[in-house]
Amino acid sequence: MDPAQFFQAARVVIVAGKGGVGKTAVTATMARAAALSGLSTLVIEVEGKSGLASLYGQPPFDYDEVVLSKGGGHHGAADVRARALTSDDALIEYLEDHGMSRISKRLAASGAIDMVSTAAPGIKDILLLGKVKQLEVARAADLIVLDAPAAGHAISFLRSPRGLMDAVRVGPINAQAADVLAMLTDPARCQVVLVTLPEETPVNELVETAYSLEDEVGLALGPVVVNSIYPDVVGLERDPTEAAAEAGAFLHPGEAEALRTAAHFRRDRMALQAEQLERLGDLLPLPQLRLPYVFAADLGPDDLAVLADAMLDGIRALPDLVGGTP
Repeated sequence: MDPAQFFQAARVVIVAGKGGVGKTAVTATMARAAALSGLSTLVIEVEGKSGLASLYGQPPFDYDEVVLSKGGGHHGAADVRARALTSDDALIEYLEDHGMSRISKRLAASGAIDMVSTAAPGIKDILLLGKVKQLEVARAADLIVLDAPAAGHAISFLRSPRGLMDAVRVGPINAQAADVLAMLTDPARCQVVLVTLPEETPVNELVETAYSLEDEVGLALGPVVVNSIYPDVVGLERDPTEAAAEAGAFLHPGEAEALRTAAHFRRDRMALQAEQLERLGDLLPLPQLRLPYVFAADLGPDDLAVLADAMLDGIRALPDLVGGTP
């Protein structure tokens, strides 16, 4: 599949997954891969300081939009821009847009949002999703990539429009919720990409999340991103003493046993991952995009480039879109 075609399947991609699976890294990777495909990309972060900016070698960003990666110099790459959304900032902007700038900051500073959210659960999420919807309608970028809350909160976050429509039958809140829900449930406007690790518990939680989002919210699911897959290593089955002798190398005492232990661990790990990848395919019949394990404590721009190239290779291996869905 052509990557540009893949990234144009929906104008908003919501990246979600259990905490610890690398959701933010996948968000950054997807944005970079889309930009390398020539699409202007806006990354939206909603959970505070996530470390996403450091993947681009940039300082943390806030509500004001910044450029994380400038395009133009890499085979027609486009910009990657970013901004962080908070419910307070979204409320201030909403009120200012509706002629109430005098009271907007006073309301936010007074904690009004917290009081309202107690009476109407989900109002904070609607403020954030409403801003995303506004940016999508305004065509703020060819692709908007939302780094969603971790899996448990992601379900309630994305379920909030339907819940608010049931709780608030008339008025601007109901109208906003209806508009947001219309975006979320239109596959041409919005898709969810779920992230997991090739391990039993993350796979189980991803499958549960996927069916919850489909059944309870009516969201379209894109390919699953399986993160941190160990690459194949040739020769793990060979005895290290024999391999060293053939290569003319000398092993110090204890090194051969340490190498045997390491090779055994790697073989077991790769077998476990292969088993979980197959199980995920059986439980959830969606295409998989597989990203390699990056052996670095803190990921940076060079690591992001590796991951983006891997994602683009995976997309090219997918079948062409049929009816807007791979």
